Amino acid sequence: MTQTLPSLPLLAEERGAVLLGWSEIAAPAVVGLMARSGYDAVLIDLQHGQHDIASMRDSITEATLAQTPALVRVPVRDWAMAARALDLGAAGIVAPMINSAGDAAAFAAEIKYPPLGRRSWGPGRALQAHRMTPGDYFAGANASTAAIAMCETREALAALDDILSVPGVDGILVGPADLSIALSNGTIEPEGTAVREAMREIARRTRARGKLACAFGGRAERAAELIAEGYQVVSVGYDTFTLASAFAGAVDGLRQKIAR
Repeated sequence: MTQTLPSLPLLAEERGAVLLGWSEIAAPAVVGLMARSGYDAVLIDLQHGQHDIASMRDSITEATLAQTPALVRVPVRDWAMAARALDLGAAGIVAPMINSAGDAAAFAAEIKYPPLGRRSWGPGRALQAHRMTPGDYFAGANASTAAIAMCETREALAALDDILSVPGVDGILVGPADLSIALSNGTIEPEGTAVREAMREIARRTRARGKLACAFGGRAERAAELIAEGYQVVSVGYDTFTLASAFAGAVDGLRQKIAR
């Protein structure tokens, strides 16, 4: 039977909203737990998280075993790492600090195969993980492996339409913390008025181009608001915060019982 690659755009179309688990901790077992806990997809963070190539590889495997697409956020302009993540079976790449059409074109070129881009052939582990022939993988890779550009600066906002017009760019992911710093000239207010207004406009313009509107949502209440505003892929919490909160809740609950 012919297998197909996991497709984030198709998943968003089928489910309406993709709930994204965000992994910072370099622990593949935690990614596996996230993938089995109801998240529609997971993101492995190599930009600000603790992951390296080994934990990324094993985390992609954990997600794949749970039939959950794995995205990888790479460090700024680390296109070599982006290509390796795809070769290891990732369903897409999130690229930070894409501030112009030129940045977007360079990004897309490195993770799409010819004739759209110049990605080098070598998806050995991806073929095994998804049980695909080389021909089937090559035929479906450009359409299925998502290229998601981050919008988190004034420059990116100004160039948004140009970025969305670049062939091979499949969507936009908003980083509200960096965007708030950019819009306020130094204040971190990811849920401030300026950021909320900008994010509504980003979602509208991205969807109008037929591209995926994605965002870091953080808490569940904010994620729900973003989905209502048109975002199709939204993160809900992240492993560092979720585990810390769970541990603190368990300890606090026990201390309250002991104190009675």
